[in-house]
Amino acid sequence: MGRAFQNRKESMAKTSDANAKIYSKYSREIYVCAKSGGFDPDGNLSLRGLIDRAKKDQVPSHVIDKAIDKAKGGAGEDFAVARYEGYGPGNTMVIVDCLTDNPNRTFGDVRVCFTKTNSKIGTQGSVAHMFDHSAILVFKGNDEEAALEALMMEDVDVTDIENEDGKITVFAPHNEYFKAKKSLMDTFGEIDFEVDEIQFIPQTTTPISGDDVEMFDKFISMLNELDDVQNIYHNAEL
Repeated sequence: MGRAFQNRKESMAKTSDANAKIYSKYSREIYVCAKSGGFDPDGNLSLRGLIDRAKKDQVPSHVIDKAIDKAKGGAGEDFAVARYEGYGPGNTMVIVDCLTDNPNRTFGDVRVCFTKTNSKIGTQGSVAHMFDHSAILVFKGNDEEAALEALMMEDVDVTDIENEDGKITVFAPHNEYFKAKKSLMDTFGEIDFEVDEIQFIPQTTTPISGDDVEMFDKFISMLNELDDVQNIYHNAEL
């Protein structure tokens, strides 16, 4: 039993570490969102979407409630958004979004991930222009025309809309997120969004192979281990 038990223990520890990372990420993001946009999910659609995503990722309710209560208290850390851009292994383009209470520390930590994987951190805007900053809303449905009509009635600048496998996917500029989501909910009622996010979507992809794949995996793993890193966007085609 000894080796099997040890393997199971290590697996459990890895799962526990992964869960702790997910909980910490959502806790920080919910805290910032509630503090800046209001504590009521009905009046803060960004917070509502964030809570829904957290629940789908099996974040316990007490973690969510604690983050909101912390924001209500007014005290606590002052997190700032920090975004870093650059070129990863295989000349891929990468955007790293962080929430930090110490920008100097975070920049140093992120830069180490770049330098140790033969990558190059760039200046602001160096690769972002090659990504579309988009709101993405995915929900079950087949009436693409009704969805598009609802969005057009509210003057939402829809980038694209797709209807595939019983799901409607709406793409819109990131600053149209609230308007797009509200118009869909006003038309279809309560919607269980399968995707409800703002993401950077690459306009082109860069295929990587050989040693670059291993180095790219190491690069992403190092970034994911940083507490301040919230999201990583890239154009790598593995």
